Amino acid sequence: MSEKTIITVGKTLFWTSILSGNICLFGYIFTQNDFFVNSGFLLLQWAFLINLSAIFILITYGIIYNSKLDACLKSSAIMLINVPIAIIYIFIGIQLVSTNFLNP
Repeated sequence: MSEKTIITVGKTLFWTSILSGNICLFGYIFTQNDFFVNSGFLLLQWAFLINLSAIFILITYGIIYNSKLDACLKSSAIMLINVPIAIIYIFIGIQLVSTNFLNP
């Protein structure tokens, strides 16, 4: 695998997670439909598993092929940018849902 392909994997997973999270968060903000809440929590679970697996695979690949380790670490770092964004989205989502639950 070339270094460009390795970094593209990280960028693709990053943007897929960000766009899916935005759809769930803003879908709920604009429609108040519980489908987006359920989808958002399901997205958190699946994105966590997929991204963690991808990071594990990339790091393992980088250790086996030592010349690709820098690209694998860079790709993993790109994917880890999602973590603080996901935490912020979780707090926003919980606040929105609890506000709507208390004031129907």
